[in-house]
Amino acid sequence: MVVCATLFWAGNFNIGKIAFTENISPFTLAFLRWLLVWIILIPFTYKEIYNLKKIIIKNFKLLFLLGLSSVFLYSSLTYKALNYTQVINASLFNTAVPATIILVSFLLKVEKTNIFQLSGLLISTLGILAILTKLDLNILLTLDFNEGDLYMIIAIISWGVYSVLLKKRNFEISLLALVQIICTFGLLMLAPAFLIELKQGHSIDVNFNLFNILLYVAIFPSIGSYYCWAGAVSIIGANRAGIFLSLIPLFSTILAMIFFDEKFLFFHLIGTILIIIGLILSNKKITNA
Repeated sequence: MVVCATLFWAGNFNIGKIAFTENISPFTLAFLRWLLVWIILIPFTYKEIYNLKKIIIKNFKLLFLLGLSSVFLYSSLTYKALNYTQVINASLFNTAVPATIILVSFLLKVEKTNIFQLSGLLISTLGILAILTKLDLNILLTLDFNEGDLYMIIAIISWGVYSVLLKKRNFEISLLALVQIICTFGLLMLAPAFLIELKQGHSIDVNFNLFNILLYVAIFPSIGSYYCWAGAVSIIGANRAGIFLSLIPLFSTILAMIFFDEKFLFFHLIGTILIIIGLILSNKKITNA
C-alpha cells in the first residue's frame, strides 16, 4: 500500500509534464482535477459534511487555509513549475518537505525544535541550493534561477504550511470528508484562476488525452494515494511509512528518464545526499544524559 501511494504521487509529476506538452494550463489542470475529485467524493461524504456543518463554520478559517495551501497553491504551482523545469528537479525538491515542515512549525511556534532539527534544516537548505544553482556559483551570484524551480520552492513551503495546520485540527472527521471540504475551499480559489486562463485564450482541447490525464490525477494521486497511505500508516505506523516517502523522487526520476529522456546529473546527486543527511539529522532525538 505504501509503495502504491508513493508511486501514484510520483506519477503526478510526470502527468503534470505530459499536461504541459498537451497545452493544458496549470490552473486549468488543477481546477479540473479537484472538480472531478469533488464529484467523485460527494455521494460518499455529503451526509457527514451536513452533520458537521456547525463544526465547519466554527473552523472556517482553518479549513480555508488548508484549501489555500494544498489544493490551490501546492497543486497549481507544482503544475506551473513543470512548465519550466524538469520532472526530476520538481520531485527532488519534495524530499525537502519534512525540513520545510520543521521550519514552518518553528516559525508558527507549533512545535519546539532542537539543535538536530535546525542543523538538518540548514543542510537540507544547502541541498535545495545545490539543485537550484546546479552547483554553479554564477547562478547564485546573479540570481538567475530557473523559474520553475522557484515555483516549486513556493509549492513545498505551501505544503509545509498545510502539514503544520493539519496538526491544529481538533475535531473528528473521516479522511474522505476532510478531503472533500478542503477540496471545496480550494476549488473556490481555483475557479477564478481557471476563468482568467480561459479569458487569456488558454482554450481546453477536449480529447482522449485530456480524459486520461484527468482520470489519473483525480483517482490515483488525489484519492488512491490518500487511501493507501492511511491504510499503510495504520498497519506499519507513521515512522516506518514516512521512510518510504523517499520513493517518490526515485519513482519520479525513473519515469522521467523513461518518458522524457531526462538525465540524473551530478548536482542532483549532491543535492539529494545533502537533503537526506538533513532528514536523518532532523529525525534524531535528543536523549537526556
